[in-house]
Amino acid sequence: MKIRIGYGLGVRTTLNDHGFLDVVDALEGLHFDSLWLSERIGGEAPDPLVAMSMAAGRTSKLKFGMSVMVLPGRNPIVLAKELATLDRMSRGRLLPAFGLGVADPHEQQAFGVERSQRARIFNEAIEVMRQCWTQDAVTFHGEHFHYDNLRVQPKPLQQPPDIWLGGIAPSELKRIGRLADGWLPSFVTPEDAAAGWNTITAVAAEHDRVIDPEHFGVLLPYAHAQLPDALLAGLKARRPDLDDVNTLVPQGWDQLVTVINQFIAIGASKFVVLPIIEPTSPTEWVRHLEESAQVLLPLEN
Repeated sequence: MKIRIGYGLGVRTTLNDHGFLDVVDALEGLHFDSLWLSERIGGEAPDPLVAMSMAAGRTSKLKFGMSVMVLPGRNPIVLAKELATLDRMSRGRLLPAFGLGVADPHEQQAFGVERSQRARIFNEAIEVMRQCWTQDAVTFHGEHFHYDNLRVQPKPLQQPPDIWLGGIAPSELKRIGRLADGWLPSFVTPEDAAAGWNTITAVAAEHDRVIDPEHFGVLLPYAHAQLPDALLAGLKARRPDLDDVNTLVPQGWDQLVTVINQFIAIGASKFVVLPIIEPTSPTEWVRHLEESAQVLLPLEN
């Protein structure tokens, strides 16, 4: 397995001005594998598509993806062209990852999709986008999208880009097995991940599909200080099944390395690490990444 480590900014980041480029420069210069942008309409986090485009133009080796971009509510044809263009212009460095969107009334209003409709729209949109990237013309008739002999150019450099999905709910794992090329869950234990990967590979086999074992990743938040009460409350709401949600967030570099090695032992090889308490300035971000590189990049092979 090729162990690779990238960085995520998360939905709480405030890196939405020139400081973002300082962090991009540091990630490229330190030879991290990738940068992942999250989406939150009502938050300070930058738009993923715009931020990825800025990062692509600033770098030559750094890959970039979304963790995740909300698909329901977007035009899949237009988005397919936008992402194909970005993939070509970046020489194949795009890592597209999509989600249904957070269960939040504000965000649902922004995307204009009823919660009960999200999954069906999402499933169709993935199929439409993949056809845009691989076929000369798209003919598709579903519940939500209808196209006849529609040409979408250009095609991406990657043929096609691998689509990554997250989630650990049973319905999400089944969707990944049916539709995705890679899995990037967040706030999971190694035991969660091992069980989820088994389900995904079994469902993929039922649909005559094989998901590359190299495409088993984890988005892993970490901290260097005690988590604020608000964050702990959010984690408890997200994972009410766990007695101690602190286990989801390694404390300090040594514990982070230990947890990454635990995930490697069960087959994961792609990691997106995310400081759940963000450095306070671009300068502090760069210092943090320099320290991180000394600790984490030796894990790659």
